[in-house]
Amino acid sequence: MKYYILVGEASGDLHGANLMKALLKEDPKADIRFWGGDLMQEVGGTLVKHYKERAFMGFVEVLMNLRKILGMISFCKKDIAQFNPDVIIFIDNSGFNLRIAKWAKRQGFRTNYYISPQVWASRAGRVKDIKRDIDQMFVILPFEKEFYKKHGYNVRFVGHPLIDGIAGREQVSIEKFRKEHNLGHKEVIALLPGSRKQEITKMLSVMLSLVDNFPKYQFVVAGAPSQSYEFYKEIIRDANVKFINNKTYDLLSISHAALVASGTATLETALFKVPQVVCYKGSNISYQIAKRIITLKYISLVNLIMDREVVKELIQNDFTKENLQYELTRILESEHRQKLFLSYFDLEQKLGGKGASEKTAKLIVAGLKK
Repeated sequence: MKYYILVGEASGDLHGANLMKALLKEDPKADIRFWGGDLMQEVGGTLVKHYKERAFMGFVEVLMNLRKILGMISFCKKDIAQFNPDVIIFIDNSGFNLRIAKWAKRQGFRTNYYISPQVWASRAGRVKDIKRDIDQMFVILPFEKEFYKKHGYNVRFVGHPLIDGIAGREQVSIEKFRKEHNLGHKEVIALLPGSRKQEITKMLSVMLSLVDNFPKYQFVVAGAPSQSYEFYKEIIRDANVKFINNKTYDLLSISHAALVASGTATLETALFKVPQVVCYKGSNISYQIAKRIITLKYISLVNLIMDREVVKELIQNDFTKENLQYELTRILESEHRQKLFLSYFDLEQKLGGKGASEKTAKLIVAGLKK
C-alpha cells in the first residue's frame, strides 16, 4: 500500500517514526511518503518537506508567514495527487492538516488521523469538520474518547505513544553520561524551553536567571534538534550552564527537577518521574487571542489528564523570576516531591499500556483491507 504521512513538529516526528516502523511490520512493502523530520527519515520512505520549514508559533507568527503557509498547502495537495496514496495519515498539527483533510476527502482519498487536534481545548465546532473529513480518528489521551462521543463521533483510544518511546529507548549509563557532558556530581536541573525560536527566546532567559540562586545544582539546557547551538549560545552566556543537544530523554533520566515549556515535554518529564514547573510565555497579542478561545482550566497535559493541578503552571504574566524561584524551591523539597511521584504513577496508569503505534498501524492496515 501507499501511505502519505503529514507531521508538523518534533514530537510528531517521533510518533511518526514509530508509526512508520509499525506500518512496515504490518505491510513490509509499504511505500511511504511524508512530511516530517530526521527520525522519520531514518526509518525510510521519502521525505518531502522537513518540519523545520514550517515551525510557526502563535497567531501573529502565522499571519506574518501566511503567504509561505498557503504556498505549502498548495504544494502539498499537488504532491498528494501525484503520489495517489491509499491512505493519508495526519498527525496532530491541526492548522495545516485539517485544511488538507478537507480537500483530500473531496478528492476521494482515505483519511486517517493519529493524535487528535486539540478541539477539546478550543473551537469545539471543528468536530463537525473532522466528522465530515476524517474516516478514522485514533486518540492518545483517555478523555478524548468521551469528548468525541458527546459530539456523536466514534474514535479509537490507542494509548499514548510516549510510553513506547520511553520504554524502548536505550538505557544510558549515568556515570558515562555525566562524564561525557562534564556535569560533575551536582544534582541536575533540566531546562526545557521548547523547540521553536519564539518560545525559547521568551522563556530561556527567565529560566537562566535562577542559576546564581541555586549554586548547589547544575543547570542544563536541553537543546531541540530543530535549533543550532549558536542560537542558544546567544541566550546562555554563562559558563556554569551546560548545553546538551538532542538528548532530552537521557537528560531527564538523570535530572532531579526540571523547568519545562508547556507542550508534550511536560508529559515526557512526568513519565520520567521528574518534578517540574510548567512555563509558558508567548507574544502578548497571541496570548490575548488564545485566552479568549481556549476553554481549559489547565495548559499542561499532566494536569489535563489528571483533571487537577498536579504540576504548577506559570503562564504569561505569572512567568516571572520571583514566581519561578519560589516554585523551583518547592519541587526540591522532599515532601512535595513525594506527592508528585504518587500523582505521576496515577497518571501513567491512566495513559494505558504499551503498543500505541502497533495498535494504530494494525487498525490503519485493517481499514485498507476492507
